[in-house]
Amino acid sequence: MSVGGLSPGLTLVWERAVGIARSLVAALPNIVVALLVFGLFWLLSRVLVGLLKRVLRRAGQSPYVGRALGQVVEVVVLAVGVLVAATIIFPTLNAATLFGTLGFTSVAIGFAFKDIFQNLLAGLLILITRPFRIGDQIISGATEGTVEDIQVRATVVRTYDNRKVVIPNSDLFTGRVTVNTAFEKRSVSLPLTLPHGTDLEQARTLLVGAARGVPDLAEDPPPSVVLTDLNSGGLTLSLRYWVSPTQRREVTATTDEVLTAVHARLREAGVNLAPPPGVALEGVPGRPLRVQVEGGAGEASGMLAAQD
Repeated sequence: MSVGGLSPGLTLVWERAVGIARSLVAALPNIVVALLVFGLFWLLSRVLVGLLKRVLRRAGQSPYVGRALGQVVEVVVLAVGVLVAATIIFPTLNAATLFGTLGFTSVAIGFAFKDIFQNLLAGLLILITRPFRIGDQIISGATEGTVEDIQVRATVVRTYDNRKVVIPNSDLFTGRVTVNTAFEKRSVSLPLTLPHGTDLEQARTLLVGAARGVPDLAEDPPPSVVLTDLNSGGLTLSLRYWVSPTQRREVTATTDEVLTAVHARLREAGVNLAPPPGVALEGVPGRPLRVQVEGGAGEASGMLAAQD
């Protein structure tokens, strides 16, 4: 039967539209109730997140832990609110069917986003256990730098040449991570090779005295020198000292001061470092110095200025 002289096709469309409108009007009370219920769940999520952050703050946890766990709690509560609202709008949708479909969907999503969930869990564990913190300088694989941010999915590291590296949390949690700034002091070793015939006790005294003259070195434990190698190239000594603070900038600056002091002290005492193995130095002070490399596939020579 046509409506108002409309064609049968348009009549069918009109009847469908009227049916949908009547269904919406009939379901309007349920929609209003569903929106109110979802609003209550939203308020509940805000209350729970605030309560969780306060509890974690009193427990001495980092604010980043509260932020990360708060996001998880908020998502879970809102997801439950959406499900409850859906059952109110569609009364024929019973809880058993809904949760059965949800369980199957969860398994499928779990397989599809396994890596993402793994990183999320690793991020939460990192925030809770705190193997490193924001501001620490770490080494992970080929990446070395300062931790700028610890997110739920990944950790942001700024390298020393000012590049941003985003490392998945699962790699940091399951892999090896070196935290250079975990403690107040950090040990540094400088290898120095001296020629055979050098008085070891004199060398130790000179090196330790030079290191103690650097003001930024930690006094306890004091600098020390140990003999680490003895070969045809000479005597290899290791000057060991401790630096505080342990940031790379301070370690580099202190090492520069130590090397400068060692160089000056050795020059004053007339002690020279041993040349690399296979390198012979010939010459007299004030005249060009002949450098001859012996052995290998060939020989090379050159001229350097001799030092007094």
